[in-house]
Amino acid sequence: MHDDDEPVFKRSNWGTSRYYYNPRNPLGLALIVITLLVAATMLILMANRAGPFKLPPAQAPWSPPPYDYSWPPPSAAPTPWPPVSPITDPRCHSRT
Repeated sequence: MHDDDEPVFKRSNWGTSRYYYNPRNPLGLALIVITLLVAATMLILMANRAGPFKLPPAQAPWSPPPYDYSWPPPSAAPTPWPPVSPITDPRCHSRT
């Protein structure tokens, strides 16, 4: 069946210093199955745009508030500045 001395991870024989799950160890085999299940689940969720890949809800387009005011706006309180009389000096408006 299996040897209890089998490591969970084994060094790759392809000249790299990488490790892989050892399918001869029960824990290594369980890690292989769990990895495949997680990867398949994530791919299905991405394809269906579900879970964390769900699109945000569509926002309604911006619409300004209805035009229900007049200009100048009516004021119940007096303005904080004194009223200014119009300029009546003809020299200010003449062109020379």
